[in-house]
Amino acid sequence: MGFFSKYNELEKELLDLYTVEFQKMGIPEPSKIVEGLLDEAIKESKKFNFPSNAGDLILEKEKNDDNTHQVLEKKRREGVKDEDIRWWWNLNSIERMMMLKVDELHRMVLFKEGVEKGMTDEEAMAVVRKHHPIYSNPEDTTHTQGDDRPIPEELKDRINIYVEKRFKDNQEKFKNEIEQSSTFNALIRKEVRVKNL
Repeated sequence: MGFFSKYNELEKELLDLYTVEFQKMGIPEPSKIVEGLLDEAIKESKKFNFPSNAGDLILEKEKNDDNTHQVLEKKRREGVKDEDIRWWWNLNSIERMMMLKVDELHRMVLFKEGVEKGMTDEEAMAVVRKHHPIYSNPEDTTHTQGDDRPIPEELKDRINIYVEKRFKDNQEKFKNEIEQSSTFNALIRKEVRVKNL
């Protein structure tokens, strides 16, 4: 009889994947932290009962539904392509939620470091925005305006690939560009406009 786990195959894969990632980053007790995030992701994903081909269904629905078309057009103006919509929404809800949870953790760690160095909350948040993409509804101007606004989650995969490539190609040049941008989101928007991303 095998070792009993409360996780299914996909969840175990996510647990292993992020534990390894966190180990490489030197995060203490990585498996414990990942397990906590995964439990939250599983719980939250139950609120959204999306089918595994939601991306295909959304794109199909757009053809006959004006509301869906308008929502997707706004995303396309932000640089989102049909394959991004398909990629993001065809992911399992737990995978999607886990990516967002891990992003949130990275931002929280950076924010906390800033505050511990004596920064105000606003200053620490400015550092977070400068070094991390902030994903959400681009129409949300509660905290940021213009190019600094949140970017659609559907761009996540392309942004990750882009960031990895830039760090490999010329880390110093990329770091300088980040420093010169008002926020990471502004840099992403600029790169989308010139078709580098």
